[in-house]
Amino acid sequence: MKSSVIHLIPLATLARCLGISLPPLIPSIPGVTEPLNQLVPPLPILQVPTPALESPPFTPSNIRPKKIGYFWTGAGDKQHKDFLATYSLDDDTFGTLIYVTDVPSSGNDPHHLGPSLDGKTLVGGGLLSLLKTQDTAFYFDTTNPYRPAFLKSNRALLSSIADEIRAKPGGGFYITYMGSAVGTSPGRLVETDADFNIIHEWPEDVGSVLNILGEQFSPHGLSIDWERKLILTSDFVEPVTILKPSLGIRRANTLRLWDLDSKKILSTITIPNGGGIQDVKFIPGNPEGAALATAVHLGQVWIIYPQRKGPNGKPGVAELLFDLGPKARDTTAIYSDISQDGRFAYFTLTTANHIAALDISDLNNVKRLDNPDEDQPTIGPHYVKITPDQKHLLVTDYFVQTGEIGLINTPADFKALYIDILDDGSLHFNRTIDFSREFANRGGAKPHSSVVFDLTDPEHPLYY
Repeated sequence: MKSSVIHLIPLATLARCLGISLPPLIPSIPGVTEPLNQLVPPLPILQVPTPALESPPFTPSNIRPKKIGYFWTGAGDKQHKDFLATYSLDDDTFGTLIYVTDVPSSGNDPHHLGPSLDGKTLVGGGLLSLLKTQDTAFYFDTTNPYRPAFLKSNRALLSSIADEIRAKPGGGFYITYMGSAVGTSPGRLVETDADFNIIHEWPEDVGSVLNILGEQFSPHGLSIDWERKLILTSDFVEPVTILKPSLGIRRANTLRLWDLDSKKILSTITIPNGGGIQDVKFIPGNPEGAALATAVHLGQVWIIYPQRKGPNGKPGVAELLFDLGPKARDTTAIYSDISQDGRFAYFTLTTANHIAALDISDLNNVKRLDNPDEDQPTIGPHYVKITPDQKHLLVTDYFVQTGEIGLINTPADFKALYIDILDDGSLHFNRTIDFSREFANRGGAKPHSSVVFDLTDPEHPLYY
């Protein structure tokens, strides 16, 4: 059964048809929001926000593994409730489903997932929640790590399309929202308090707001250097342009460097012809506070030096670090993770069905650890996370499938790959969890992202 779709119906018209009153999605901000009337096109497609079907029954497991994998997952039929799946990652019980935690809605296309620093909360974003006018951020109580409970959900007023997540030391989160309230540019950097209420949608100062209105601002990647008090966000694609009707996907070539304390944008850093800068991450321990950024069209890894001055006198210099080769070009998505010692970096090349590994211990002599021509046992790899013990790579084989309403439908086998990291940083493919088979009673399942809890040392639990 296909979901009902309404073409080109404004929210106000839908509200009148339903006999309800909806407040404006975007509050008036003098001098800021007036230009949006001329800049933003109407949202092309809205889906009827029908109630989600209840999840089929399942039998919880009472095992208590030391290593736990949480997977933020969409129901394959887009009608059953989306959910958080909790699995064992221990050797002896690997792949055992422990628990399923539903959220109240469906069709969100669950996106990224992140933990609080104390491990008591997870937050997951919804990529397509906007199309059903649903909340876009979903919070889970993991005080009992074996029985996560749905806590709450919310949405921002100025922005939508939740992406990357970073926990704040005092509680709460920073979250990149790639689009505006109607899925266009500009998006925002959203901040919550310790109770997970949205308290800011950055930037808020006039200069930085003019910056994001001046050119495409679609923040996806997010990395924070707490010591140097710097934030880097990377601009990927304008979300509304991946939906039909579209004149083509608008991909960005820029990153923004922010001051952490004031949340002012210090500079815009450009990777020429980057064609979507999907991800950025600071390199642990780098003496200059450098970061790696992925340029999707180019199939390249660039290094960002945030404290070096560019020709314009502003901070932030981008230099090519490594070309991943012809098979990495235009692979729709390139996402990354870096080992805690800063030695190894891993990159998922989604439509190339490949995971690349680099030794970056010497940035002047980067070494490739994988064979770019090897056929790896993965289809559509995207979200990648190094486990807290640095011994495994956890990859989920699903990026985005918009179906008949959109332009991006990447192949996927909907598996979680648990890959061994060898001493030299290279990879050995080992075990998988098959979500299509496990959740066949709801049309399969689409796991996009993961979080790992390592409770091996009860006195020093690790959450990542």
